Amino acid sequence: MLDLNHLEAFVRIAHRGSFSVAARELSLTQPAVSKRVAALEASLGTALFDRIGRSIQLTEAGRTLLPRAEQILARIEDSRRAVRNLAGQVEGPLRVGTSHHIGLHRLPPVLRSFVGRYPDVELDLRFLDSEVILAEVEHGQTEVGLATLPPAAPETVECRPIWTDQLVVVIAPGHALSGATEVKLKHLTRERAILPGEGTYTRRIIERALHPLGIHLRVTLATNYLETIKMMVSVGLGWSVLPLGMVDSDVSVLPVPELRIHRTLGTVHHRERTLSNASRALMDMLKAYSD
Repeated sequence: MLDLNHLEAFVRIAHRGSFSVAARELSLTQPAVSKRVAALEASLGTALFDRIGRSIQLTEAGRTLLPRAEQILARIEDSRRAVRNLAGQVEGPLRVGTSHHIGLHRLPPVLRSFVGRYPDVELDLRFLDSEVILAEVEHGQTEVGLATLPPAAPETVECRPIWTDQLVVVIAPGHALSGATEVKLKHLTRERAILPGEGTYTRRIIERALHPLGIHLRVTLATNYLETIKMMVSVGLGWSVLPLGMVDSDVSVLPVPELRIHRTLGTVHHRERTLSNASRALMDMLKAYSD
């Protein structure tokens, strides 16, 4: 018989691409995780990972097992939630993935109220990129995610809008364009741009707004962390697009009438999996803090 702990270690390593990271997330030592994988490989009679130097890759057997292992673990966790929900209590473990921006700028008052009202919930809060959160929800690794909602989500994932972020062009207060009453987009193409990384939902939203205008930007720096982008803009490394709520004395808003964009922040969860009472309580509470 397959051991669930062995399967969980295998799935975590497959997604993280690292025995050490998986061990840390499972609160185990790396030798303990390696032993679990070795036992699973022995029971199946085949290797699941190719270990090449410091990198690991799934073998053909590993790639075949992964989606099935995910389904087994998801169904077990789904069953546990369903049974716990029968008691009607808001308690037990709750794994939540949140983007760094939401965790810093939107979530604190919600969490303060939630932990005060539901002290028996064992909250496991993880700071991840929105794209990673969506993937973890889709594969059953995270129950609820708080993220920038994607332009198009998988059919198995339900997205619920909570907040709207107006996105504005920002520059350093001492920039040559600072103080301008109106700027054309074509002027920005001559300046250095600092944007979220390629493939992020926010970058896609910005590019989708620029595409019909035929604008091609000079992107010299990119990072997934908006706070880092704000710092780089503030010291004069270029201009960027940030949520209006992040604007303070460190950066100045540049009026660009051609560019009117926003992004939607909200919750994501799997449509076909049972939500715990704790996750339902959190999502209900979030409604009170919505725009």
